[in-house]
Amino acid sequence: MNYDIVNLITASGYILIPFARLSAFLIAAPIFSLTAFNLQLKILFALAITLLIWDPEMVPTSLDLISLVRTIFFEVILGAGLGLCLQAVTAAVAVAGAALSNSTGLGMANLVDPTLGNSPVISQFLVILSNLIFLSIDGHLLLIDLLARSFETIPIGFTGESFEFYEALLNVTGLIFTGGLAIALPILLSILVINLALGLITRSAPSLNVISIGFPFILIMALLGIAFALPVLVNSISGAWSTLFEFMVF
Repeated sequence: MNYDIVNLITASGYILIPFARLSAFLIAAPIFSLTAFNLQLKILFALAITLLIWDPEMVPTSLDLISLVRTIFFEVILGAGLGLCLQAVTAAVAVAGAALSNSTGLGMANLVDPTLGNSPVISQFLVILSNLIFLSIDGHLLLIDLLARSFETIPIGFTGESFEFYEALLNVTGLIFTGGLAIALPILLSILVINLALGLITRSAPSLNVISIGFPFILIMALLGIAFALPVLVNSISGAWSTLFEFMVF
């Protein structure tokens, strides 16, 4: 039996097109991008979702081989871009942790994270807290629902000129700084007050060694501040996730 290789590749490409968007999305999306999910598991999960949401009407009726490759390429870009947009909260939490670490003198206390690289311990704590909050608000289910609805709002056939994709990416990056500031601001203000108080003590008693007294005092007060401000941190991170999901509903 003779097989037409071009027709065979084209026919199989009808399911490869949504699979390309889903797999690229899962590789870059929060939680699923962790090293605990190996590549084989991500591919199997993407294939399972593809089969669940598969609809022949979502794919153009006729595609030649060149158009198929071009469509798959843009689907990969779109899926990876959507996944990276959802990483904005994780980046905001990492920025907040870095700011708190530098303010409390823990800037050199770093851990090697396969996802974030060399990051401060407070950033590690806040990222783990963010992931737990993400799971507690059913973010993984919202993420899959968002991805399934993306085929309706952004149909297959996306190109860089047909959708304001790059502008959306730039708008999401603003959440990294505003969200990081909102998360870290209460504790940063308390540290600022402590530094002002230490400055007044130094002016009134110059013989005191402000470095030997101030460093452990700031560190202890910062850790106590994080412990007491934990409900505020949880609300801020939950609000950041909610804002991001509202933004991502096109």
